[in-house]
Amino acid sequence: METMRERFFDVTTDLLDQDPRVALVLADISAASFAPAAGRHPDRVINVGIREQLLIGAAGGLALTGMRPIAHTFASFLVERPFEQVKLDLVHQGVGAVLVSAAGSYDWPAGGRTHMSPGDVALLDTLPDWTVHVPGHPDEAETLLRHAVADGDSTVYVRLSAHRNEAPVAVEPGRFTTVREGSGGVVLAVGPMLDAVLAATEGLDVTVLYAATVRPFDAAGLRAALGERPDVVLVEPYLAGTSANEAHAALADRPHRVLGLGVPREEHRHYGSIPEHLAAYGLDAASLRERIATFLW
Repeated sequence: METMRERFFDVTTDLLDQDPRVALVLADISAASFAPAAGRHPDRVINVGIREQLLIGAAGGLALTGMRPIAHTFASFLVERPFEQVKLDLVHQGVGAVLVSAAGSYDWPAGGRTHMSPGDVALLDTLPDWTVHVPGHPDEAETLLRHAVADGDSTVYVRLSAHRNEAPVAVEPGRFTTVREGSGGVVLAVGPMLDAVLAATEGLDVTVLYAATVRPFDAAGLRAALGERPDVVLVEPYLAGTSANEAHAALADRPHRVLGLGVPREEHRHYGSIPEHLAAYGLDAASLRERIATFLW
């Protein structure tokens, strides 16, 4: 089964071949997968080695020359470790780049805490004007990546994961998609959480919205889906409650309740499989059903 990361390799290689403005900056991770592209475009495929601060600095420098850089490594090394460079070399300088991560919150449990980044989206929320895409399927990853690269000089984060849904959704960047309709509140499933949310809410009278883009937050889409009952459950594959403030802001003019479900702040130190981590976090279908039903009823 193809992964989002494998699709990223193919799409980025195609973009490098088709658009002379596109550049790719790597920090050793995935370099072998781009060796053919590096052979054809040695001036636009740059491997800085295990120097993640330089990864972002180089992307900022390329952007200053008019290039559209894509920077890629694991999420913990792309957002957390070089955060000062993200803040200064991109945002402060007023230049854009596309940051494409892998390994997410729990993708490689055997890699340990160094390779887990449940706080990445929350950290980017401290900076202005970021677009954040969280695809749940390789087809969605391709759509969102191509849109991100074509999106002028904006700052975009594309969060890829080994955790994926069985089937893609026809996503529109920046818009939530209604997957199921009901009258008992809204459950917003982000990226790879959709399959578990659909299983958890089977037979429940709720609306299920799907978000493959979480920033900007589709406030209008959430408001339109709520109807008469302003109860919202957020199910996100990263730090629990990351989008709670966005939901509160969207509903600031009316009484409402928001429950944020996701990866807890406490470290889970038993490194099992992805399904085992999801169960430990209460993000498997059975746990989600109990938590959602308890909140809504």
